[in-house]
Amino acid sequence: MSLRCSIYDGSITRACIASESGYNSRMTSPSSSSPTEVLFYHLEQQTLEKVLPSLVEKTLERGWRAVIQSGSQERLAVIDQALWTYKDDSFLAHGSAKDGFAAEQPVYLTTTGETPNGAGVRFLVDGAEAEAFTGFIRIVYLFDGNDTDAVKTARSQWTAAKGAGCPVTYWQQSASGKWERKA
Repeated sequence: MSLRCSIYDGSITRACIASESGYNSRMTSPSSSSPTEVLFYHLEQQTLEKVLPSLVEKTLERGWRAVIQSGSQERLAVIDQALWTYKDDSFLAHGSAKDGFAAEQPVYLTTTGETPNGAGVRFLVDGAEAEAFTGFIRIVYLFDGNDTDAVKTARSQWTAAKGAGCPVTYWQQSASGKWERKA
């Protein structure tokens, strides 16, 4: 995959466009006949800032765009920084409304239900909840297993996703750091 980024005023613009086998301006659209798959990641061994970038990276490798919806601007700022710095030798190109080029962003950050980049995958973190369980290939909840309110919200969203007819899976990290499917 090649990544093309423009430089403006000495900094890399957050509107990076990749081509060839990677993502591009036309992501794979979710099939209207296929229900959205809903995944729940129960975080106990690692923080959101450690787990989320690797999941986003796998999403982009599949040729899908992503939107990350957070319950607060403060958390979104932390995620923004984590996506730029999660590896010493690379970063995940992304942006938000303040950065412009919303439709071109491979990963779009928001606190609302907007999806200006045509994302196939919606990540919900820090209390964010899905408005509907349609329009995506996947919806991914990441929640802190040590936060009773987050666990309660995840259980509620699990019930709602099942009620909407979505296939749901539950993943929990083992003590060794490996993700294990529990349901």
